[in-house]
Formats: sequence, C-alpha cells, structure tokens
Amino acid sequence: MNLIDLNNLPDLPGGIALPVALLLVAGSLLTLIGSFGLLRLPNIYARIHAPTMGATLGLYCILAALGLTASFAVQRPVLQPLVIAVFMVLTSPVTAVLLMQAGLYRDRKRMEK
Repeated sequence: MNLIDLNNLPDLPGGIALPVALLLVAGSLLTLIGSFGLLRLPNIYARIHAPTMGATLGLYCILAALGLTASFAVQRPVLQPLVIAVFMVLTSPVTAVLLMQAGLYRDRKRMEK
C-alpha cells in the first residue's frame, strides 16, 4: 500500500483546483446550515431532518473533493471516498430512525403522565 506524501503533492491545475474548491465550500456551507437547523428548529422531529440532510450532503461534497484531489495526486482512481460515502448512505438513515424512535418514546412517556 503506497501512502501519499502530503509534503510533496503536485500543484493542482485549475481544471481540478476550481471544482475542488467549489465542492469544499459547498460542503462546508451545507454542513453549517444543517448545524444551524439543529439549533433553530422547534422540536426533535424537525431537528432530525436538518443535520441529517445537511451533514450528509456536505460530507458527499467534501468526499468528492477528496476523491478528485487524491486521484490527481496518485494518478489513478482513489476509491476510499466512495467507500465512506456508501457507509454513510447505509448508516445515516438508521441513525435518524433510532433518534426519531427515541423522540416518540419520550413523547409517549410525557403523554402518559
């Protein structure tokens, strides 16, 4: 397994640097907006949606930027970001459903009192 020497990376050409920069900015903004949604929305059901969608879409943008940069650096396709994205597709909905069930359980307990 060849590791990438981060001190000796080649300069990215403009055709790669611009999409990478745009993906990083978009990913950061989407994640930030999702975090604000977590703080601002009124109940747990609304709060689940914003960070789940925002963080997931933001992560996909950042992973795409990572894939472009790493693939250019090693001059071959790098598949690790794709594996991370697949893992997120599989685990993010499960986490959201579990949090939603916890909210329902808490609301039912409040109604019984």
